[in-house]
Amino acid sequence: MNFNQRKMRKIFLLGLSIIALISCKVTKEATFVAKETYWQQHVDYTMDVDVDIEKYQYKGKQTLVYTNNSPDKLDKVFYHLYFNAFQPGSQMDIRSLNIKDPSKKIGDRISKLKPNEIGYIKVNSLKQNGVAVAHETVGTILEVKLNQPIKAGETVTLEMNFDAQVPVQIRRSGRENKEGIALSMSQWYPKLAEYDFQGWHTPPYIAREFQGVWGDFDVTIHIDKNYTIGGSGYLQNPQEIGHGYQDVSKDLNLPNGDKLTWHFKAPKVHDFMWAADDEYNHDVLKMENGIDLHFLYKKNLEEKYLKNWKDLQPKTAELMTYFSENIGQYPYKQYSVIQGGDGGMEYAMSTLITGKRKFSSLFGVTAHEMAHTWFQFLLASNESLHPWMDEGFTSYISTKASYEIMKKGDKNPNAGPYKGYNRMVKSGAEEVLTTHADRYHTNRGYSFASYGKGSMFLSQLEYVIGAENVANGLKKYFTDFSFKHPTPNDVIRSMEKVSGIHLGWYLNEWTQTLHTIDYGIKSVVGNKITLERISQMPMPIDVEVTYFDGSKESFNIPLEIMRGSKPTIATILKDWGWAYPTYSFNVSKKVKSVAIDKSLLMADVNLENNFFEVK
Repeated sequence: MNFNQRKMRKIFLLGLSIIALISCKVTKEATFVAKETYWQQHVDYTMDVDVDIEKYQYKGKQTLVYTNNSPDKLDKVFYHLYFNAFQPGSQMDIRSLNIKDPSKKIGDRISKLKPNEIGYIKVNSLKQNGVAVAHETVGTILEVKLNQPIKAGETVTLEMNFDAQVPVQIRRSGRENKEGIALSMSQWYPKLAEYDFQGWHTPPYIAREFQGVWGDFDVTIHIDKNYTIGGSGYLQNPQEIGHGYQDVSKDLNLPNGDKLTWHFKAPKVHDFMWAADDEYNHDVLKMENGIDLHFLYKKNLEEKYLKNWKDLQPKTAELMTYFSENIGQYPYKQYSVIQGGDGGMEYAMSTLITGKRKFSSLFGVTAHEMAHTWFQFLLASNESLHPWMDEGFTSYISTKASYEIMKKGDKNPNAGPYKGYNRMVKSGAEEVLTTHADRYHTNRGYSFASYGKGSMFLSQLEYVIGAENVANGLKKYFTDFSFKHPTPNDVIRSMEKVSGIHLGWYLNEWTQTLHTIDYGIKSVVGNKITLERISQMPMPIDVEVTYFDGSKESFNIPLEIMRGSKPTIATILKDWGWAYPTYSFNVSKKVKSVAIDKSLLMADVNLENNFFEVK
C-alpha cells in the first residue's frame, strides 16, 4: 500500500468514526427524548386523624411530600376539599336544584342540611418546607400560593392541620347511610389536585368523578374501640386491633382513652378510602394466589342478606381471577368489599356497595365496582374528562365476566346498550363523549354516554378489528399504561399495535362527533350487489349472501382508512373509500338475499335496510 493509499484509508476510517459518533449521539438523544415524553407527578401522604364519633367530626394532620416530575416550574398548588360540596348553596346543591333530571340521591337534600349535618374540611394551617404559606378556600378547592416555586425535578414538603365534619350520607361519602353504616369515608381528606400535560385539574366537586396523583399513603386513624375499619391499604398493627384482622386474647391497653389506633399503608395508589361501623361482620377469603378478599357487612342484616354476603365471597374470587386473566394481574395482596356508601363506588384496593340486595344485584354491583380496579384505578385515566373510559370499559368487561361466571349463555353480553343508543339518538338528547362529566345537559345524557356508548366503543371495536384483537389489545393497554394516566389515544394505539389496523378515524367519529351509522342494501341486479352509506360515520361492512341453491357466502369490506382488515374467514373484498356513498361488487351465483352485519355489533341506527330479499 503506497503513501496515498494509506492516507486515503486513514481519512476513510476517520470518517467512519465520526459517523459512528454522530450516530451514537443521535441514538442516545433520541432515546432520552423518548423517555422524557411522558411524566407524572408523585405524592407521599402521611396522615393522622382523630375521630369524634359522637359529633361525626375529626381532626387531621397531613404531611405531603410532593415531587414535581413535570418540566414546569410550579408557583401554586391546589387541593380538593370534597366535603365542602355538602353545604346549602354549594355548586353541587345549586346544580342539583336546576338540572332537568336531578339525581334522586341528591335532589334538594343538600339545601336542607343543618349546620351539624353539613360536610366541611377547614384547613387551619399550611406550611411549605416548615414556613407558613398563603392559602384560600374557594368552594371545594384550596388555592395555595407557594413561597418558593417548585422547580422541575424538585420535591417539597407541605404540612397541614385541618378540621372536618362528615356530612349526612347523600352522595358516596357520609354518615349513617340508609342501611345504617356509621361512616363511609371517601374523598375525606385534603387531596392534592393533579397536574399533567394539560395543566392543573381543579374542577369543583359537582356530582361525579375524581382524579388523583399516584403515590404512597400512610394513614393512622384513632376511633372508638367498638368500631371496625376496612378500606384501602394494609393494616400495619393487626395484633393491636382484633376486629377480625387478628385475634387479640388479652385486654387492650388503650393509651388514647377508649379509642383504638388503626395504622394502614397503601403503596402505589392515587386515593385512600375507609369505612367504619360498630356492627360489622368481617370475613376474609384467602385465595390460592395469595390475595386476601375482605368482606365487611352489618351483622344484623336479615338472614337472606347475610346468606347473600356469604355466597358472594367465592364469586368475588372468580371475578378477581377473570379480570386478572383478561386484563392484567391484580398487583396488590388485598381487596375489600364493604357495605356502605349510597350504591356502588370504586376506590383504592376496595369498594363501597349497599348490601340489602338480591344476590344477582349484589354480585352485579360487586362485579362492576371490582372491574373499576382496572378501569380507572390501575389504568388511571382522567374520569372527569373521559368518563366513558372507566364507566364504559368497566361495563363492557364486567358484563362479560358476569355472563361467564353466572353461566348466562353465549349470547352477546353487551347487546343491551345498543337498544339504549338507538333510543338516545332518536330522542335528540345524545351529547358528545368529549363532554366533561359535570357538563352534560342531563344526568340521563351523562349516564348513557359514559356507560352505554362507552361500553359500545369496545364491543363495536370487536366488529372492526375482531374480538381476539380487542382482547389482546386490552392486555397490551394494561401492560403499557397501568400505574399511569392514559388518554383515549393510548387505548387506540394499543389496539393499533396489536391489530395492525389504523383506528384514528374510529376514535374521532365515535367519541368526538355525534355522527351515526346507517348502511343499507341499495340494489341487487343479477349478480351485482350495491351497498350505500346513508349516515356520516364510515364503517367496514360484513355481508352475508344467500344464493338460490341454498348456499351462503360471507364477505368483508374494509375501510380504506383502516389500511388493513380484521382476521376473518370471510372473503375480503377491495376496501371502501369513505367518501364514496355507494359500493358495488359481483358474486358468482344467483342471489336470493343479502344481509349486513348479522352479528349486530355495528351500531347501525336503521336495521330495516340491512336485509334485502330478491322477489
